[in-house]
Amino acid sequence: MKIATVVGARPQFIKMAPVSQEFERKGIDEVVIHTGQHYDYDMNRIFFEQLKIREPDYYLGVGSGTHGYQTGEMLKRIEEVLIKENPDVVLVYGDTNSTLAGALATVKLHIKVAHVEAGLRSFDKRMPEEVNRILTDHVSDYLFAPTKTAVRNLHSEGIREGVYLTGDVMYDALLYNIKVARETSDILNRIGLKSKTYLLATVHRAENTDFKKNLESIVDAFIESEETVVFPIHPRTKKYLGYYGLTKKIEKAENIMLIDPVGYLDMLVLEENAKKILTDSGGVQKEAYFLKVPCITLRKRTEWVETVEDEWNILVGADKEKIIKAIREFKPSGETYSYKFGDGKASKRIVKTLIESGGKIT
Repeated sequence: MKIATVVGARPQFIKMAPVSQEFERKGIDEVVIHTGQHYDYDMNRIFFEQLKIREPDYYLGVGSGTHGYQTGEMLKRIEEVLIKENPDVVLVYGDTNSTLAGALATVKLHIKVAHVEAGLRSFDKRMPEEVNRILTDHVSDYLFAPTKTAVRNLHSEGIREGVYLTGDVMYDALLYNIKVARETSDILNRIGLKSKTYLLATVHRAENTDFKKNLESIVDAFIESEETVVFPIHPRTKKYLGYYGLTKKIEKAENIMLIDPVGYLDMLVLEENAKKILTDSGGVQKEAYFLKVPCITLRKRTEWVETVEDEWNILVGADKEKIIKAIREFKPSGETYSYKFGDGKASKRIVKTLIESGGKIT
C-alpha cells in the first residue's frame, strides 16, 4: 500500500508527525506532498526538523494569495503528483486550503481520501476553514474523527460510513514532544521570563487581522491589561499591523513583548509556562487544554467545543472589554477536565485502520 500525505501549514506538520512515524514503523510507503502554503522558514522547515519528519518528496511552492488562487494552484499541482505516484490512499489533515485542494484532486482521480480531524464544526460558514472541512468530509472515504462530538456532527450530516473515532493526533504529538521540549528548549531564558509571569498571545485568523477595528481592539486589550504579553508575531499579523498603522503603537507598549515566530518545541514551553493563553488558533486552543492552561479565545465560535464545555476555554471575540475582563477574571474550576481527545494513540488507530482495510473501504 502506498500513502500520499498532503500538508502545507504549521498545524498539519504537527498532526502528520506521529502518523508518519507510525507509517515508518509499519514499513508503509509514504509520499509527502508539501503545497508551500506556509513558506516562511519559521512556519515551515523548522517544524520538519524539530518533529523529525523527513523532507517532503514534493514541494509545490504555491505560497500566499487569495483563497481561490491558492486552492486552484494547489489542486492543479497536486493532481500532477497523484497521477505520477498513483497512491492507494491520500491523507489530508485539518481544514486549510491545502486540505480541500488535496481532497478535490484526489476524489476526481478516483483515489481514496482519508481526512484526519474529520467532523469538526464551528457552524460559521464565513470562516474559510469551516467551508474547507465540510467539503472535505463530504468527499472523504475514511473520516478519522478526534472526538465523539465530531462523530455526531458527521452523523447529523448523513455521513456514517467510513467514520472512525480515533482520538486527536495533536495529543499524540504533544505527549511525546512536551518531554523533549522541557529538556531542550531555553526560550524562557532567551527572552528573560520566568514561569507563570506572562500571558502568551497568538493572532493570525483573517477575521481578526483583515479588519482594523478587530485587530486594533485586540492590541488595545493587550496593552491595557498591563500584563506582560509574549506575542510571537505571525507574518500575516505583522503585515496588517503595519498596514493599519498599529506597529508603532504596539512596539511602544512596555508590557508587550513582540518576538519572531517560534518552533514547535519553544511554543510548547511558552504555552505550558504561561499564566493564560490568548489565541484565535484552533491548535493552540487544544494545546492549552492538553497542558491545563486557561485559554481565552479571540473568536466568537470554536470548533473545539469540548475545551469550552470543560470550562478551560472562554470565547471573547475581538471585544476589548471582554478580553480584558477574561484576562483579569477567567479561571477554570479544574474539576471538569475530561480527556475527550483520546489516550495519545490516535495515530496507531489511523494506521491500523488503513492497513486492515488495505486501502479499501469495508
